[in-house]
This record gives sequence, C-alpha cells and structure tokens, in this order.
Amino acid sequence: MTNATALATGSTREQILAVARGLIETRSYLGFSFQDVADAVGVRKASLYHHFPTKEALGVAVIRGATQGFKDWDAARAREPKDALESYFRMYRNTLRAGAAMCPAGAVAPGWGVVNDELRLAVQELRNTQVTWLTGVLGALMPERKTGASVASLAAYVFSVCQGALLSARMTGRVEDFDDAIAQLRSSLPG
Repeated sequence: MTNATALATGSTREQILAVARGLIETRSYLGFSFQDVADAVGVRKASLYHHFPTKEALGVAVIRGATQGFKDWDAARAREPKDALESYFRMYRNTLRAGAAMCPAGAVAPGWGVVNDELRLAVQELRNTQVTWLTGVLGALMPERKTGASVASLAAYVFSVCQGALLSARMTGRVEDFDDAIAQLRSSLPG
C-alpha cells in the first residue's frame, strides 16, 4: 500500500504509520515530530498518543512494519538465487526510492545515540532479517564457499553496500549514484 493509498483509505493508525514512514525515509527519524505527523494526517497531536504513547513506539511500529514488509516481499516471490539477488537490488532502488529517500532503518542510524533500546532492537532485527536472507541467497549462488561464516560476512557486506549506496544517492539526489555503486558491487561478487 502506498502512503497516498493509506492516507485515503486506511484507518487512523495506518495513516499515522504511512506518514511516519514517509517522514523517516525522507527526513530521518530525528527530522520529524509528532506535530508533523498530526498535521499530515489531519488530527490533533493528542490523538496520536491514543495509538502510540511515544515517538519511539511509533518508530518501532514503522521499523517492525518494514521488517514484515521485507518478509512478505520475500515470501511473495519464487526465484532462482541470481534473480532473487537482482530483485533485492531493484527493491532497494525502486521501493526504497534511491535518490529520493532512505531505508527506514538506515534513517534511524544518525540518531542511534539518542533512541531507546526497543527502537535499536527493531532496527537490528530488520538488518539481521535482510542479512540472514542474503546469506541464504549468496550461499545458494556460491556453494563452493567453505563456511557459513564467510557467506554471512559477504551478506553483511552486500547489505552495507546497499545502505551506503542509498545514502550516497540521497545526498546527490541522483539514482545513478545508487546504480553505479550496485554495478561495482555486482562486479565484486563471485559467480
């Protein structure tokens, strides 16, 4: 569901989550307030507290929703490992809007020192979910790898490059910067 669709048809909670995710992706977690969300949804700020007692609780819900979204994205696709990896790169480029936005988990990282433990754990879960998925895909692509640890390290590297490529493209506003980084990543991967 797009943010616009959620705003037009969703419950107040869904609208709040859609607006918050959009703000996190484009402004960062530290770059918006409850008042910004209330204004965009068209409710009083006090109404937000009915759904989320704190900004951190709202952030946790957004990140958990992104984690579930990734799991649903994976479950909805039957692919060969090489196609799965390419689909992952396209998901970063298109769904996460390279050049215009950031991954919601990556957008929390700048405030890492000031967010609560529950939000940190939610971000780590999203990262770990993707790294575990990448480990499975890369392991299937490279069965000659001797240890799961080396495949897991490579998976963490792929995740990190994708996050960094999103950040670089966001800085310039150029999706081509994302594409260039991913082209280099592809060339560095075995197989």
